Amino acid sequence: MNEYKDKLIRELNNYKEILILLIIGLCTGTIVGLVGTAFYYGIKFATAFRTEHDFIILLLPFAGLFIVFMYRVCRDYEDKGTNLVITSISEGDNLPLKKAPLIFVASVITHLFGGSAGREGAALQIGGSIGYNLGKAARQGDERLKIFTMCGMAAAFSALFGTPMTAAIFAMELESVGIMYYSALVPCVVSALVANGIAQQLGTVPDVFTVSYIPEFTIKTACLAGLLAIMCAAVSIVFCVGMHKTGRLYKRLFKNPYIRIFVGGCIVVALTFIVGNRYYNGAGMNVIEMAIEGTAPSPAFILKILFTCLTLGAGYKGGEIVPSLYIGATFGCLFANIFNLTPALSASIGMGALFCGVTNCPISALLICFEMFGYNGMPYYLIAIALSYASSGYFSLYKSQKIMYSKYHNKYINKQAR
Repeated sequence: MNEYKDKLIRELNNYKEILILLIIGLCTGTIVGLVGTAFYYGIKFATAFRTEHDFIILLLPFAGLFIVFMYRVCRDYEDKGTNLVITSISEGDNLPLKKAPLIFVASVITHLFGGSAGREGAALQIGGSIGYNLGKAARQGDERLKIFTMCGMAAAFSALFGTPMTAAIFAMELESVGIMYYSALVPCVVSALVANGIAQQLGTVPDVFTVSYIPEFTIKTACLAGLLAIMCAAVSIVFCVGMHKTGRLYKRLFKNPYIRIFVGGCIVVALTFIVGNRYYNGAGMNVIEMAIEGTAPSPAFILKILFTCLTLGAGYKGGEIVPSLYIGATFGCLFANIFNLTPALSASIGMGALFCGVTNCPISALLICFEMFGYNGMPYYLIAIALSYASSGYFSLYKSQKIMYSKYHNKYINKQAR
């Protein structure tokens, strides 16, 4: 009788834990969903204003000075970006609440004045910071703080991108390659769905692209998709190495952060006028659409790498994920034109493969393909992401990311990403 009673108590405690996790997901999703929606509209306004007032890009170096001033006033002298969010999950590092407004304002400024950056990486920092501090306000222990942080990341990503499946899994998959925190599954799913629902009710539009024609999956098309994936993995390594080395080079040449960001802004402005268009400023969602249609410029992928590295390496703020999607889409478009393939499918494969290559998150990469392009191209996305994951080695945009298990052997390695 006592054994049955103990078992019943354990089961009731499990349901109590589930209820707590649901509440965590609901509360975090609501608060971060509202902030993420505000961030969405901030970036949208900045992009529209810059497009209508082209001359504003000339002020990018001065905008950079304000960003550095803002961070130094808040005594944030060494911003680690998304890496700090990752170490907060893995090692329990403090994630101050001031990170959220700082990255919010700095990212909008970067987009407003024409820096080459994305949005979702900044959203991870905003959501992670808010989630972590919600957990602290609720006086939760380290394990629950990690769950709050992941819920915040999922909510912000979902509100901004409109991909709740990807957001929920990405928040759990990003920190440790080979291991996922399944204890955070329920609250991350709830948080992502709630945030996405709030964002859509407030008028946000998900990033969805039409891939109208999917060729039959044959040996030939599978081989071409595989070749594209392996080449995308190589491009992802170039992007990761470029991001890390550019930042180090800036710091070596310009010790003063004000001089560093001003010079970086001047270089981006000069390059913009040299190329003669604005394809490489801001997030570049319009160029991704051009890639889907097969009309993106051939050198777009390499120029986007250059512009993004020069922008973020100098100290401007924003995300790295949309640039990786841009690079993958434009490289896929180039591949399609060379091999006479369907541009929309090649661009979508390129986006998924690049996303996987720079983040080492194959499940999230597959889900983002499904949510952005639909399920009809599933065999292509599946083989491309598998090959990209294996071919990209241990490189990552985020050096705080841990590779827990080998990509090639059933072996625990626990090493930092390169």
